[in-house]
Amino acid sequence: MGTYHKFNTATSLREQLLGARILDGNGCSFLVWAPHATRVEISIIDPQNRKILMRSVGGDYFHGVVEGVSAGALYRYRLDNDKERPDPASRYQPQGVHGPSQVVEHRFDWSDSEWRGLPLEKYVFYELHTGAFTPQGTFEAIIPRLPALKDLGVTAIELMPAAQFPGNRNWGYDGVYPYAVQASYGGPGALKALVNACHQQGIAVVLDVVYNHLGPEGNYLADFGPYFTDFYKTPWGQAVNFDRAGSDEVRRYFIENALQWVTDFHIDALRLDAIHAIVDSSAQTFLEELGAAVHTRATEVGRDAYLIPESNRNDPRVVRPVGAGGLGLDAVWNDDFHHALHVLLTGERNGYYEDYSGIEDLAGSYRDGFLYAQRYSTFRQKRYGKSSKDIPPKRFVVFAQNHDQVGNRRLGDRLSPSLSLDQLKLAAGTVLLSPYLPLLFMGEEYGEIAPFQYFVSHQDPSLVAAVRQGRRNEFARFGWTGDIPDPEDESTFRRCKLNWDLQTASHHRVLWHFYRELLRLRREVPALAQLDKNAFEVISFADPKVLLVKRGIVPRQVLIVGHFDQTPTEFTLPIPPGRWHRRLDSAQERWGDQGNQSPPVLQSHGELRFFLSPWRFLVLAQTAEVNDPLL
Repeated sequence: MGTYHKFNTATSLREQLLGARILDGNGCSFLVWAPHATRVEISIIDPQNRKILMRSVGGDYFHGVVEGVSAGALYRYRLDNDKERPDPASRYQPQGVHGPSQVVEHRFDWSDSEWRGLPLEKYVFYELHTGAFTPQGTFEAIIPRLPALKDLGVTAIELMPAAQFPGNRNWGYDGVYPYAVQASYGGPGALKALVNACHQQGIAVVLDVVYNHLGPEGNYLADFGPYFTDFYKTPWGQAVNFDRAGSDEVRRYFIENALQWVTDFHIDALRLDAIHAIVDSSAQTFLEELGAAVHTRATEVGRDAYLIPESNRNDPRVVRPVGAGGLGLDAVWNDDFHHALHVLLTGERNGYYEDYSGIEDLAGSYRDGFLYAQRYSTFRQKRYGKSSKDIPPKRFVVFAQNHDQVGNRRLGDRLSPSLSLDQLKLAAGTVLLSPYLPLLFMGEEYGEIAPFQYFVSHQDPSLVAAVRQGRRNEFARFGWTGDIPDPEDESTFRRCKLNWDLQTASHHRVLWHFYRELLRLRREVPALAQLDKNAFEVISFADPKVLLVKRGIVPRQVLIVGHFDQTPTEFTLPIPPGRWHRRLDSAQERWGDQGNQSPPVLQSHGELRFFLSPWRFLVLAQTAEVNDPLL
């Protein structure tokens, strides 16, 4: 039988959560927005195969409370006596995107009551794909790896999207049930257990969410209402309707989803995928509304929560406060930093890399954040971006590798198979000792050589063919030719699994220890721990290609020297007068080098002459005593 709560106002509609929620006693509440239907039934899949008519409660919402329904019950919504569809706000799809939804118990035995999150400036991100991170490919299998990540110096793991996608293997950006946790990863209970374990280790959890589009397979939202619009287009399918008729409830759907992660799952931050593909002409945009809602909820639950978008527009308004004309989000990925560094390390100049050349581009991004600030892009054939000189460093996430920059290459090749150990150390030092928030891509810390290629497991042959052709078209823009790995072939996915045995082998172990030492210095040396644009200076030299970075202020200043060239050279650098203590030198034997390392203490009278071996990275600290405990 069905019973109903009364909904007399729009406020009561907002107080009732979307989807299925177990009530105290023997029953479950269901709420769905379905303006495209005049009649909605709950189809409970049990021996009786019950169908309960839902009540229209205003605002095109339908509600019902069904007795005799508990956690584990399977159900669908039946629209106009015709289509049976999973719940748009399904919390679990154990039989995949085309199967029924399952009622989930939201209570969990949390043991993180003392956890309040981390200040943003303390974040060291470690991006991982749950399916490829371990042989098992589950949330549970990540947990035994957490102590090693903590020992490395990681403070936050960033999970690639975990919303239910078609099949058992996918990057996650084809998700079609934003509320449902991927079944092959272990489902909602397993994700909560992982978050709980991370917090016990003092590690925050960032979840990648996709609000700019939904995947094509298993996407039934349009049967319920105007979730999408043809007024705009995205590279990946229909645009989400954030500003046309019906958009108030679409916004509610996605904002409530974000609040679910913060509230029910104790997630610490959300990485927002490609917000440049969210088109919204509203006076108050969806992203502003989302930011305000998440920050308010964080205050209510007594934990920090952040929104960290990806955007290709170089628009500093994304992270400016709302009162200053911004969106009020917390940090943004900085592709300019990556592209400039990649070009210096590899010499590649194809695709969007053609816009970057020379040490000065890296210096510009190091100094200001965004490099392209109303600067003409040959690749885009237009000017774009805006100056970010006034944006604090903690508002930028930087990296030498991430899932996009590796996976969207023809062979999904990482830096490690093509760069020397010295180059990998230089890349690590440049990122990890920058004044910005560093991100590592899984396995980077020990030089993983397995590729990270694009993989899917769609069931529709025409969709598989479209994905294959889309990849070819994307690679053509880079001038890459030759066969590409088949995204649908399971072997493509399997070759992306990390090989953890490498972590203890030869130069891989050396690199891991180098990363750990860099993160220790970042954490313990005051000049490196302080993220302040007013306390650092960047100087670049074209010949040889040298980057000199001064962090902190006298008498606790730190100098970072990076030599971005394979030709050894002697070069005089302007070093402030005084005694300088060597804190790290990539030419030391402990870091796998037999080069001409610097002495433990150097005395400068305004300049110092260095022998710079290829791809050398050096850190000097100003000190009165060699073993100054304040350094």
